[in-house]
Parts: sequence; C-alpha cells; structure tokens
Amino acid sequence: MNIRPADLSDLPDLLLFEQAVVAAEQPYNPEIRDKARYYDLDRLIADELSLLLVAELDGVLVGCGYAQIRESKAHLQHTRHSYLGFMYVQPAHRGQGINQNIIDRLLAWSREKQALRCYLDVYAGNAVAIRAYEKVGFNSSLIEMKLCLD
Repeated sequence: MNIRPADLSDLPDLLLFEQAVVAAEQPYNPEIRDKARYYDLDRLIADELSLLLVAELDGVLVGCGYAQIRESKAHLQHTRHSYLGFMYVQPAHRGQGINQNIIDRLLAWSREKQALRCYLDVYAGNAVAIRAYEKVGFNSSLIEMKLCLD
C-alpha cells in the first residue's frame, strides 16, 4: 500500500469517493441531496494548510482522507486546530488498516504544523465509524441536534 498526497490526476477517483461518502451518509441524514458536493477538492490539493492523502494498492486508489489547519473558536485555549475529513476506504478494502494508516499520517502532519488538537465530524448513528475513530484515540465532545418544523 502506498499513501501519498493527492494530485489533480486523482480527481476522477476522488469525485467517485465523494459520492460514495454522500451515499453512505444519506441514511443518517435524509436531507442530504443526491450528488451533493462536500469538498473543494482542487483547493484541498493545492492549499498549503491542507493535506489530502490517497491510499493506493497496485496503482488503484482505494481510500482517502484530509487534514486542514483551521482557526479555532475564540473561546478555546488553542488558537488553531486540525480538522480531519473525507475519510473513505472502498468497501472491499476495509478492515485492512488503510483508514488508520491515513489518519496516522494526517495526525503526524498536524503535529508538524503545530496543530495539536484535532477534530472531525461523524454521524451519531454511525457506530462503525465512531468505533474506528475511538480506536485511533478520538472521543466524543459535542452532539449536534436538529428539529424540522415542516
């Protein structure tokens, strides 16, 4: 397995991965539109404060994830943090440590950038993803709640 920074030639596969993430999240939030766009992939690839990684097996992309340095909210003790997102591994390749390897690389990059707090979002009902993130060391800190009035 090769984990490397994404480049523009990876965009076709990354766009497919993005739609797989959308489809996987729709059961947790039925208000997500079909073919929604979550990420500005060109910017994530080019931005010095972002690192978009891809996992490659035999020249085929099988996973991805990014870290982005962001300003923290003014009421927090830290002024900046790393936000992790677009964590995806193709179903046929899950359970092989690919996601953990990507996260480990993103956390090392975050440390290098002096962003010592890391955040990510996961749907409360996505128990598999929650367990995977807890295995890496994340813990729950905030639950977003919603109410539909229509």
